[in-house]
Amino acid sequence: MEESSSKATDSSSQVDAPPLAVKDVNVLLQRKGSEGVSSPSRDDDSTLLNPGTNSSILDDNTKSEGRSKSSCLCFSDGKSRIDYILVYRKSSSQTEKREIFERNIRAEGLQMEKEGSLTNSDVIFLKLHAPWDVLCRYAELMNIRMPFRRKILYMHRRQKFMSRMEKRINKFRGWLPRKPMKFNDTLPDLEENESFTAPFSRSRIHHFIIHNKDTFFNNATRSRIVHHVLQRVKYEEGKNKMGLNRLLSNSSYEAAFPLHEGSYHSKNSIRTHGAENHRHLLYECWAWWGVWYKYQPLDLIRRYFGEKIGLYFAWLGWYTGMLFPAALVGLFVFLYGIFTLEHCQVSKEICQATDIIMCPICDQYCPYLKLSDSCIYAKVTHLFDNEATVFFAVFMAVWATVFLEFWKRRRAALAYDWDLIDWEEEEDEIRPQFEAKYSKKERMNPISGKPEPYQAFTDKYSRLIVSASGIFFMILVVIAAVFGIVIYRVITVSTFAAFGWALIRNNSQVATTGTAVCINFCMIMLLNVLYEKVALLLTNLEQPRTESEWENSFTLKMFLFQFVNLNSSTFYIAFFLGRFTGRPGAYLRLINRWKLEECHPSGCLIDLCMQMGIIMVLKQTWNNFMELGYPLIQNWWTRRRLRREHGPNAKAGFPQWERDYNLQPMNAYGLFDEYLEMILQFGFTTIFVAAFPLAPLLALLNNVIEIRLDAYKFVTQWRRPLPSQAKDIGIWYGILEGIGILSVITNAFVIAVTSDFIPRLVYAYKYGPCAGQGRAGEGCMMGYVNASLSIFQVSDFERKSQSRTNGSELFGEAVKYCRYRDYREPPGSAEPYLYTLQFWHVLAARLAFIIVFEHMVFAIKTLIAYLIPDLPKDLRDRMRREKYLIQEMMYEAELERLQKEKNEKKKKERAHHKEWP
Repeated sequence: MEESSSKATDSSSQVDAPPLAVKDVNVLLQRKGSEGVSSPSRDDDSTLLNPGTNSSILDDNTKSEGRSKSSCLCFSDGKSRIDYILVYRKSSSQTEKREIFERNIRAEGLQMEKEGSLTNSDVIFLKLHAPWDVLCRYAELMNIRMPFRRKILYMHRRQKFMSRMEKRINKFRGWLPRKPMKFNDTLPDLEENESFTAPFSRSRIHHFIIHNKDTFFNNATRSRIVHHVLQRVKYEEGKNKMGLNRLLSNSSYEAAFPLHEGSYHSKNSIRTHGAENHRHLLYECWAWWGVWYKYQPLDLIRRYFGEKIGLYFAWLGWYTGMLFPAALVGLFVFLYGIFTLEHCQVSKEICQATDIIMCPICDQYCPYLKLSDSCIYAKVTHLFDNEATVFFAVFMAVWATVFLEFWKRRRAALAYDWDLIDWEEEEDEIRPQFEAKYSKKERMNPISGKPEPYQAFTDKYSRLIVSASGIFFMILVVIAAVFGIVIYRVITVSTFAAFGWALIRNNSQVATTGTAVCINFCMIMLLNVLYEKVALLLTNLEQPRTESEWENSFTLKMFLFQFVNLNSSTFYIAFFLGRFTGRPGAYLRLINRWKLEECHPSGCLIDLCMQMGIIMVLKQTWNNFMELGYPLIQNWWTRRRLRREHGPNAKAGFPQWERDYNLQPMNAYGLFDEYLEMILQFGFTTIFVAAFPLAPLLALLNNVIEIRLDAYKFVTQWRRPLPSQAKDIGIWYGILEGIGILSVITNAFVIAVTSDFIPRLVYAYKYGPCAGQGRAGEGCMMGYVNASLSIFQVSDFERKSQSRTNGSELFGEAVKYCRYRDYREPPGSAEPYLYTLQFWHVLAARLAFIIVFEHMVFAIKTLIAYLIPDLPKDLRDRMRREKYLIQEMMYEAELERLQKEKNEKKKKERAHHKEWP
């Protein structure tokens, strides 16, 4: 279904009508002046079709008229389709610029019509329509590819066999279950995906497939052409006084957007009556929550929103689909920990260690505890830190590579289907700020041969140095924030240890970690607001030359800021918590006052799991609320205001442009926020996945919701964004590759440093009951807990804490010795509290593991990247076949042209001979 039935009204007469010239447009505008079409240079109410009113909403006749306009999306003549909407206020002081701009718009051949708002008399809608000749002229200038012949591709023998088998199976398809994740007969066949395309040319227009001039250029293409025209129309005399964006920035116009294709709601079922328009079809087949398990209609998304947004949803769907195996393996690792919990020798020894007394974890109020009190935490730690952890870390590193390599193939297939293989992005225009800053100094562009503003080398790199200094300073701000969280944790452990509530007092360390993570999340969200302003300031300070340079610079800064902000505390817990605390009797202190925080007796991994789980859940919940909840609340408030001012049925009588104007505009940075959220989630899913195997599962659940949230937001809550082209996801792919490399390094360090995997391995093969036998099992871990704890004599505590520790009692008995996690000599040895040989063996094993793990995983990643080609073989064959067919068609066309020239030459010669006396 190409267009709604209302749009097809009187289409035959419109196709046969000749295109209007520029002077015909002006005559038409003057002729319709008495009917309400705007005159060339007046903004008063007398020129409007429907002057705005603030009184009670329209009567029934006006409502029906509004409905007809909303349904046809046309000018008042019912034929000229609205391709673009500009909105301005009559009270704006930029009237002269707007009049010149509109006069030049008419000179380009665009038709326009003005209409006042029904809710605000100060708001004026300027409707634009591009006639056939304008569309053809600019489609040729923009090299827009249009279909010119149906594809007839060569089928391999295997494909022919499968095709015959499929035809036979179709006879019995009524008895077979349908594929639940695919749409059956709802989605239309889009002709442009099944045809050869070529850059449009008016001289070869008869070669293109034109069934109907109204539908040859779809709505997205028409809007893109009109926007292209508006970006090159002058509003003032001068070399750089042109473009719609500058008029939007100086408030000459308040908004500019293409129209949605009617309402997304319908009283009739889409299965019985069909879709009323593409927006309705997208809502029923994509944005509706009832189809959350269905595949996305990417071709329809691309047709309605453009290739750039289509590629985003294609990437998001591919990423979500690839999370399924990662989530299943992560869940398997977690379940493996549950099933092997009863057989875990380490947790058994911790739970049975009622005679082992642990040293206090803080200076004041923290009591001596039995090791058996950590029984629950030891069992929870085993769920995440078990024998399957190393396998999962390797798997996720390989998974990240496979995900990126197969995305290349998927992107290539989409680029082929959407005719983006040979598409090259147009050279960006120079930013107005750059022109204003460096207009006095010009240099010849070696490509275009035209003079353009020039930025000196010293000026450029001095600005880059200042910008880099700003980035470094903001990173120091993040480190300072993490330092503040560290001080909070140190102080709060003692506070919770003296808490009146026994549950908090007995779990003071877990309570400290939980509250610190929540405070850290609040700081992350506050700093994100600051980072956006700082990134804008630093990017503008650099004075990038083009919009793409500005976008790439801003993207890198925002990603770096938010990545460091989100992961800095996680890095602290993973690699620094409990590593530099010293030992009892010789603690390292902050500002010579606060003792650094120690790990829980069961290890530091429980703190890292809590950090990742809480941050991931809170971050995703907050992002989903801000993405959908905030626009929903704003649109609800707008509807409530309109109902209060104009009656309960006000919105039903509004034309489509009025409804779209009351929706929320798309984010100022386009798809930046959507990509950034998913990239940060990808980092959380891969960088510390060895410590939190459930991260892929949480990401999968979030993304299933995220796809429908974004779809619902684009279809129902936002104005229709300008359809634009792109052939990949841009700079984000390089960031994903960088995260994949970083994840290998961090997971190697998590397993070697944070986890107890290496100390247990060294004990099993070197110091345990099975030492020297070349095997390891649960029976070989007997005595590991006792061997991993050092002994400390309480009388050797520091003087400032001696009054508290000496004479302290546990169940009425004085404590003389306590244990702590380390490998040190006992107090009665020749060199007390020095590192034992086992410590050096464990350290060497950790370093060896990091080196072996990184080299092995990087080798596997490189091999996989080499073995997986960027282009599928069948796609490469199809592209070569298509290139061959196009060359044949060009050869035939050239032969036909030469034959015509030869025939015309013969006719001239015959006529010449006849004239000879």
